Amino acid sequence: MRLFSRLATEQNSIAIKAENMTARSISLDTVWYQGRFPAKVLLPLSWVFRGVVELRRFFYRAGWVKNRRLPVPVIIVGNISVGGTGKTPLIIALARLLKRNGYKPGVISRGYGGEVRDAPVKVDPSGNAAVVGDESLLLSKHSDCPVAVGANRFEAGHLLLEQDGCDVILSDDGLQHYKLARDIEIAVVDGERQFGNGYCLPAGPLREPVERLFEVDFIIENGTKTEDERFSMTLNGDMAVNLTTGSAKPLQDFIGLSCHAVAGIGNPDRFFNKLTAAGLHCINHKFPDHYSYRADDIEFGECPVLMTEKDAVKCFGFARDTHWYVPVTAHLEPAFTNRFLTLLREKYDGYKIT
Repeated sequence: MRLFSRLATEQNSIAIKAENMTARSISLDTVWYQGRFPAKVLLPLSWVFRGVVELRRFFYRAGWVKNRRLPVPVIIVGNISVGGTGKTPLIIALARLLKRNGYKPGVISRGYGGEVRDAPVKVDPSGNAAVVGDESLLLSKHSDCPVAVGANRFEAGHLLLEQDGCDVILSDDGLQHYKLARDIEIAVVDGERQFGNGYCLPAGPLREPVERLFEVDFIIENGTKTEDERFSMTLNGDMAVNLTTGSAKPLQDFIGLSCHAVAGIGNPDRFFNKLTAAGLHCINHKFPDHYSYRADDIEFGECPVLMTEKDAVKCFGFARDTHWYVPVTAHLEPAFTNRFLTLLREKYDGYKIT
């Protein structure tokens, strides 16, 4: 058991370090997605990492390490690669879908980038991203359902069941968190970058081998789907909201202006490309995922500055009227929502929840 704990800790440590490095000046993105030479140098470490991943899964499958099951259906939303794939807007869309269909969903998250380490805590929509994490705060603001963060996702889910009477749990970024038993697995894939060079960390961007996708219930592709068995998700957003006044205006109003764009997300280029597609010409500034902004990081004189909402939740305290964020909403194809709700009803009936 002690060996297993060390394996799990090492796997998580490698993944977190890799995520922190992807947006630095010497970015692993060029290695993972552009086929640069160092990937092959890192292959021995990649084989070790993959071995740790497969050994860890074997322990769970063999029953040598037990997971814990909540008394309601648990839906995992995650990915097999590091970096942003669009999980947060997808979870928000799923939470709203569940509420429209009579469920009482709750969302649990690790709260990455925040300070919660021990007992789980509820997330206040007006809370501090530095405490609960930027993605968790967005989930609380827009999902219209209770959100809890904590390293122990079982305890976080149990908290929502006790305090809010939730009858279904959405777990953010929990695909590799095997301590929590799950009923439905949804893997999100970046339609543009896919799986890079196909290697596991640190030679490539994968937390688990691509074959892991054969086991999930749904594969959501952020963008136009490339395979028939996947479902497409598009992120829509053509308005900019001012951080200080809350006023909104179309992105087209920024065409012809000298603008700056900042992004501290898993895939900053997706945001920058969106602005370009809208006709804007911006000077782009990349920051590490979950970056803690300071005022001078987003200060560019009187030029408009555009950012994602995930960045904005960490900048409200020192923003000026030149700062804008671009919110997005996920649109899911009807074929997915129909199959998802049908599968959930089957799982839900199995729990005999009253």
